[in-house]
Amino acid sequence: MDQHHLILPPPLTRSPSPSKPPNNENNRNGHVAEALRIYAIQVRGFLEAAEVVEADPDTIEDILEGFDSLMGLEDDDGDEDIDPCVEPIEGQDSPAGDEAFDVDREYLQEAKTTWSKAEVKQLMTDLKEHGRGYFINEYVVKRAIPIPRLLYAFGICLCKQLRQKRPKTLLYFLEVAMTRELESREKLPMYNTIDDAVDLIRKSKRIVILTGAGISVSCGIPDFRSRDGLFDIHYFKENPAVFYSFASQIYPSNFIPSPCHRFIKLIEDKGKLLRNYTQNIDTLETRAGVQRVLQCHGSFATASCINCHTRHPGNAIEDDIMNHRVPLCKGCPPIQPPTKPKAKKKPKKKNLSVWEQDDDDDEPDIPAYPPGIMKPDITFFGEKLSNEFDKALIEDRPLVDLLLVIGTSLKVSPVSDILTHLRHSVPQILINKTPIKHINPDIVLLGNADEVVQYLVRKLGWDLPELPAQNGSSSLKPGNIRTRKRPSEGVEPSEPRRVGDSHVWLFEGAEGGMWVRELEKRYESSTESTPDASTRPSSQDGQSKTKKPRTT
Repeated sequence: MDQHHLILPPPLTRSPSPSKPPNNENNRNGHVAEALRIYAIQVRGFLEAAEVVEADPDTIEDILEGFDSLMGLEDDDGDEDIDPCVEPIEGQDSPAGDEAFDVDREYLQEAKTTWSKAEVKQLMTDLKEHGRGYFINEYVVKRAIPIPRLLYAFGICLCKQLRQKRPKTLLYFLEVAMTRELESREKLPMYNTIDDAVDLIRKSKRIVILTGAGISVSCGIPDFRSRDGLFDIHYFKENPAVFYSFASQIYPSNFIPSPCHRFIKLIEDKGKLLRNYTQNIDTLETRAGVQRVLQCHGSFATASCINCHTRHPGNAIEDDIMNHRVPLCKGCPPIQPPTKPKAKKKPKKKNLSVWEQDDDDDEPDIPAYPPGIMKPDITFFGEKLSNEFDKALIEDRPLVDLLLVIGTSLKVSPVSDILTHLRHSVPQILINKTPIKHINPDIVLLGNADEVVQYLVRKLGWDLPELPAQNGSSSLKPGNIRTRKRPSEGVEPSEPRRVGDSHVWLFEGAEGGMWVRELEKRYESSTESTPDASTRPSSQDGQSKTKKPRTT
């Protein structure tokens, strides 16, 4: 998936109602078709959600149990299209007949009266402020509220068939509902301007900074993680030489930290940095002197043998990397040519064709590489993140008082899911070249990240720290270090432009495109809008929606 956020079919909120007399056969068939339609939409929705919310094979199998008896659920265009004349198989109960239809109607009515608005608000507050674990422990374990009943608060009314699934499957349904709710964070209306951003940074004491490739682009580091599968672990094990022919281009000693890296160090020097979660593997945060950094996808700082798992300092394989050689583990045995027992020579037969000749004299194939190949400790696609990532999130969640997202489009899980783990009351500031449409930050600063942070530093009255002296040796000479041309730090960044009266500000290099133009039009056509309405756009279209019971 290009975007990590949860995608489900449109909600189905209408209550079924017969259009013909109850005893009419066509009406009965219509009831069956309606019940089947609801069932099909919910099954499809929860299966699609498995791309985002982890579901084991047993759960998927349980969801599909009994579903194979349905026919004609989708037409060629992918739209739901259930045959209104579906008849039950003779001698078997229909998977969704008149009884199921009536039961579903009763559930829809029950969903409207189970929870008051105040109770739903409290449930959602508990989820968004205390997290999934607290929510499940409080409402499922302690209060023993049945999950189908609890799902009413999320606007989800399960059909009869899905209510009868295993407890583990029902818990998956709840995980889907919680994820969707956590991804629909509402903007905090009190923060909108750059002065608000400056004030938040100045007053906050435990800032989490989430960074991606955008903070290193000015250093000259290419976009490489999607490059021809080079960072797929299976491809690496089969073709390590291909990776190492490219690795020298992205090796950290080639580059120097950007103003963004130094900004993170500045926040740490001010005693305000709770943690820097970086998706980058270039270790430029460390070279800038940042101590409280978690390299979520690993880095070149260390390397491990894929056979014996012995770990070594990264510079132990630096010479191999810079010379495009596949580094091998010195602790693992080298390749030994296969030996074969000596056999008595047989007299060669004459006049044999090529296909009839004995191939005993052919040399056996020797593997290209021994099992002990060294791999930098970076997380390839197909590998899980370390436990350190989950542990840090648990520690930081109750402490963080400001989130800065800098230079990332938040498309790669699980780092992209950090926002769903943080309390929704924590202010969020986005600094990025383009908007991120599946999140809803409080202040959006679009443009080149270096220019934006330098502007903020000037408004704060601070100075970016100098780069620390580098210890240790490197195979590169200073003249080999690469960097893209950057604006002089002695020149004040140009003033940004505000988009209407919104929370969005445009700096040099901003690429808002149609999203920005539509936002401008909305504010131009809403000159009489209230401050509350003008500062609470949703993550998708800027319009708030009323929550209703729905079946998906």
